Amino acid sequence: MTDDLFSGPRWSRRKITVVLYPFAAAAVAINLFMASLVTQVIGLPALPPVWALGLSVPLGVPAAMLFGRWVEGLLDEAAE
Repeated sequence: MTDDLFSGPRWSRRKITVVLYPFAAAAVAINLFMASLVTQVIGLPALPPVWALGLSVPLGVPAAMLFGRWVEGLLDEAAE
């Protein structure tokens, strides 16, 4: 038995990004909806939750890519 924490094959950044996409898209949806609630102070209408979910589908892609890059950096740091 080895003491290596990462003895299995390493996941690619693409695989990490795909796995994290649902979490990133959900975070984008929540942030869009909350930001629209804050904009009511200046007189803008609130974004309906369904619209926030719909907008989070495409906007979740770059968020997931950044999230995947961050997690990969953490994995690199932990492997050192």
